[in-house]
Amino acid sequence: MERPEISIILITNKKDYILDCLKSVYAALKNIPNEVILIDNVSQDKVGEMSKKKYPDLIVLRREVNGGFGQNNNMGMKIAKGRYVLLLNDDTKIIDKNIFKDMITWMDAHPKAGSATCGLVNPDLKTFQGSGGSFPTLLKVFAWMTFIDDIPGLDNLIKPYHPLHGWSPFHTNEDYFKKPHKQDWLTGAYYLMRKEAMDQAGLFDEDFFLYVEEVELAYRLAKKGWEAWYLPKWKTLHYGMATNGSEKATIFEMQNLKLFYKKHFPTWQMPILTFLLKFGITLRIILYGIINPSVAKIYAKAFTVV
Repeated sequence: MERPEISIILITNKKDYILDCLKSVYAALKNIPNEVILIDNVSQDKVGEMSKKKYPDLIVLRREVNGGFGQNNNMGMKIAKGRYVLLLNDDTKIIDKNIFKDMITWMDAHPKAGSATCGLVNPDLKTFQGSGGSFPTLLKVFAWMTFIDDIPGLDNLIKPYHPLHGWSPFHTNEDYFKKPHKQDWLTGAYYLMRKEAMDQAGLFDEDFFLYVEEVELAYRLAKKGWEAWYLPKWKTLHYGMATNGSEKATIFEMQNLKLFYKKHFPTWQMPILTFLLKFGITLRIILYGIINPSVAKIYAKAFTVV
């Protein structure tokens, strides 16, 4: 049997987007040897079985216990046979029918590239979403927590941990995501990896249930010498971003940043990181207490657990 050029892994627990997503995926896979792996993450309506009936070639793995982003993707990554492995959110829609063929060709021409992503666009198909950024060093966390990385001009100089986050009260640098460039980490909504690089760096660390797991895996890929690329020539519609700024997102990211530091940075940096996070949370409690009290309450809760 011919080896797949690409293995695509999707996680879902409801049918809101998945059938449209699969339709767009299979349309873009024509004439490309492939396998599509769907992780049914404890869906109530057995969406995996429903999808399998419509797409018989689909490989469905059913979970009976809710797993995190990394753990669920690891199920698919462990059995993936493709030269490339694409992690794709179920709330995406492929709008460029040549994206898989073209990005594989690009990766083949750039052997140091271990991972790449495309431009993630909003439903207007024009404006870009944030898609990864720089590793969260203490300096970058300080700039993030104090809003310094939102100041026009300084954002490009600092190369932020989050170059574009739509809920920032200040500047957002969408121009950063209009041009191709190398960056430290990529968002998991569309995460194309060279199988060789993935095998060297390993799978997701399952200690990270949700958030920062892509940063941690990218850090291991970088330590192995692999580059990460952002390529907005190709675009994918991403309906998501719904959880960004939510209580779950805020608390998980803060806690998992500390876990990331515990695993990869000197111990003396941990109290500094904790101080920076609490200082930044305090600023947000004050700011959002004026302009959005409901968000201020989220940060107030985050302060108690970070």
